[in-house]
Amino acid sequence: MTTVYDTPVDDRFPSFTVGPRAIEVLPLTATIGAELRSVSLAEASRDAELFAELRALLLEYKVLFLRDQDITRAEHVALAERFGPLEDHPVAGSDPEHPGLVRIYKDLDSKPEHYENAFHCDATWREAPPLGSVLRCVEGPPVGGDTIWVNMAEAYRRLPEHVKQQIDGLKARHSIEASFGAAMSEEQRHALHARFPDAEHPVVRTHPETGEKVLFVNAFTTHFTNYHTPENVRFGHDYSPGASELLNYLIRQASVPEYHVRWRWTNNSFAIWDNRNTQHYAVQDYWPAVRKMERAGIVGTPTF
Repeated sequence: MTTVYDTPVDDRFPSFTVGPRAIEVLPLTATIGAELRSVSLAEASRDAELFAELRALLLEYKVLFLRDQDITRAEHVALAERFGPLEDHPVAGSDPEHPGLVRIYKDLDSKPEHYENAFHCDATWREAPPLGSVLRCVEGPPVGGDTIWVNMAEAYRRLPEHVKQQIDGLKARHSIEASFGAAMSEEQRHALHARFPDAEHPVVRTHPETGEKVLFVNAFTTHFTNYHTPENVRFGHDYSPGASELLNYLIRQASVPEYHVRWRWTNNSFAIWDNRNTQHYAVQDYWPAVRKMERAGIVGTPTF
């Protein structure tokens, strides 16, 4: 039986090759995502010209997928470091021999955790959210455990014009305390907040390389910080319910299927994504099977 990932893509999205290395590119949807073939990430970790081709494709497709990449952890880290310095995660553990390579291991010894199965943009609770990530499937379930990515530039583009006008100039807070910290003791939660105070970001971010406008709210976003103005608020109910209803409407845009690409993991498959204009959702439908991932997150720049 032919496997799912070997099924020919729709005729609207034929594969083509780019660059002197003839990288085969298979667009996966009309708005986001491409699978790359005939390319080695191990080689890209050492070859500046090949890496430049990958980076250009990432800016175009926002998330890149590759299969059968049997590379070392050191090569994984070296590839990600071509984008920039790597960052640790304050909650998820890192590989002791490769700082910045975060282990996201879900096995039979793991307690149930549901922080992944929400549409989110990584670490927007930082003043400078990550540029992106390079994620590897070390061991995946036989079925289930897919990940969905969302084109948040497309989500902004297709907002009604009156909503675009309403959110122009708005800012919002993003919190690790209200997300990861919610499952901790009060003392641990307060300590986490002291290390990572809430960050403030524009509701509409401009991508620093492509110039596209991006809807930049997600599961870490708690509230607007400059909504309470005479133009928006006549009475008290305009301020609190009015702002929260608008924020919830914006957050829900990530769930629109037309902005999605869904990836079925296999061992030694990779995803490389731009965290500045995407969100993702790790589907937790595989218990009690095992899902072990390793992610190298790249330090980003402030959103303002």
